[in-house]
Amino acid sequence: MIFSTLEHILTHISFSMVSIVITLHFITLLVNEIVGLYNSFEKGMIITFFCITGLLVTRWIYWKHFPLSDLYESLIFLSWSFYIIHMILYVKKQKNNLSAITAPSAIFTQGFATSGLLTEMHQSAILVPALQSQWLMMHVSMMVLGYASLLCGSLLSIALLIVTFQKDIISIFYKRKHLLNESFFFGEIQYMNQKGNILQSASPLSIRNYYRSQLIEQLDHWSYRVISLGFLFLTIGILSGAVWANEAWGSYWNWDPKETWAFITWTIFAIYLHIRTNKNLRSANSAIVAFIGFLIIWICYFGVNLLGIGLHSYGSFTLTLN
Repeated sequence: MIFSTLEHILTHISFSMVSIVITLHFITLLVNEIVGLYNSFEKGMIITFFCITGLLVTRWIYWKHFPLSDLYESLIFLSWSFYIIHMILYVKKQKNNLSAITAPSAIFTQGFATSGLLTEMHQSAILVPALQSQWLMMHVSMMVLGYASLLCGSLLSIALLIVTFQKDIISIFYKRKHLLNESFFFGEIQYMNQKGNILQSASPLSIRNYYRSQLIEQLDHWSYRVISLGFLFLTIGILSGAVWANEAWGSYWNWDPKETWAFITWTIFAIYLHIRTNKNLRSANSAIVAFIGFLIIWICYFGVNLLGIGLHSYGSFTLTLN
């Protein structure tokens, strides 16, 4: 009874904190000058992280199994993984740019999980025989950590694509404007170019392009590192799942829908890492592959749960609208 009440309290506190953090996050995006407000936002993220950690530990103790037996618990664990990535980037002093990707991922995932849409799944139940194994913690935790890392890395790659696309548009517009000026004011432009060459290095456009290139390099660097970590987690999760499947069902691989999409996800990000090793195909090319991987992950994670088919259908759910 005590653990059930504690779980109920932590759920409501975390959801309330998420609402406050979302408000602070949008304000900090609109108003960058308020430093104290950003610090409050980060404190709210830390408080929410500890609430989710307490919620997972409470369910673990109360239900006597690792809290990854259904979609609700996996969503909470996915949100917890997003918070971990956010905290790592915060400690690495990458809070200004990258937190705009990691923070909303953690907030909205946890907000959806603790909302009233999954009320029926908040109450855990006795594990089905297939889940009564020591491999539950190893396999599912690695898979969810892999999903979280790959999703964050893919979002960083999508942000890289957006920044690169904006850079190309601005440069094309600038070149066309420059050519137009040369066509109509050739003599005047020649005179202005002699003065402009002196101030070219200090022009606002060159400074803006410098900071944009630095941002692109930062996004590319961190997306590669986070995706590499997620790929490692995913590989361990698939291998441990194969061993567990052999113990439970007598076969290492059954071409179950979940297994098939997990293999497709692994293949997509293996292609990403292969492209990333080629210096001529970095940045935009690898980011496009990461964007495709982002879509594939959600199909893999939610597809089977929505359809409720296959050997992994124990995590299926129905939305309850009150």
